[in-house]
Amino acid sequence: MKTIVITGSTRGIGFGLADAFLDMDCSLILSGRTQTGVDAAMAVLLQKHEGASILGYPCDVTQAEQVLALWDAAKDHFSNVDVWINNAGVGQSFGDVRQLKPEQMAAPVETNILGTLYGSRVALNGMIEQGYGALYNMEGLGSNGRKQPGITVYGATKYAVRYITEALAIETKDTPIIVGALSPGMVVTDILTEPYVDRPEQWEKDRRVLNILCDRVETVTPWMAQEIINNEKSGVRINWYRRGKIIRRFLRAPFRQRQVVD
Repeated sequence: MKTIVITGSTRGIGFGLADAFLDMDCSLILSGRTQTGVDAAMAVLLQKHEGASILGYPCDVTQAEQVLALWDAAKDHFSNVDVWINNAGVGQSFGDVRQLKPEQMAAPVETNILGTLYGSRVALNGMIEQGYGALYNMEGLGSNGRKQPGITVYGATKYAVRYITEALAIETKDTPIIVGALSPGMVVTDILTEPYVDRPEQWEKDRRVLNILCDRVETVTPWMAQEIINNEKSGVRINWYRRGKIIRRFLRAPFRQRQVVD
């Protein structure tokens, strides 16, 4: 099966994708910012997937040399990289831009935009050299241009990710490389819940709608992993959240309660 690199895969959607690819007997390069985080995630996966082919390698995607080292480690260990997923991302503290400190704005910009660009550069150069491969970038709230007060910085970074992905698909149209986007919808991860930490009243207000719209990591990621393996076309958006699905959920809400968030 294929060899998969996933940045930011020690938790959240990245970890869920890692677990799903291992269920499909893929080889996996697991990555996160720290060796401690990588070791902890590796231990969980190896307990579940005994004998699985996994390499754990720490990488801060805001550091270009570390991203290149991640590619080199994957190539040295597995000889090839079939799929590279730029998943690493951070959210922002909830608040208007005028209320945020510079470092609170810098963190999502550096990880979500620069990290995606660094990963794309390394993966595309390596894949063109080996003659094949697929690159996917993780979208999020804001990718479709929807504006949400209080998360302007995060939303802007994900809007940029969509632009990057679409532009890279054009740049690579005369190559054998696949470039695509992953759109998981609203998934219960730290990025979703952290803006509510200091706003319990807003959590109570939004919880009903969140239970209609949200999904758990373990629901979304196996489907996405299979779609990635099956896809052979560049420029696609692997989209969990289709319009019809949203409409059906709201129509069924009075009759069927979903319990996704507490």
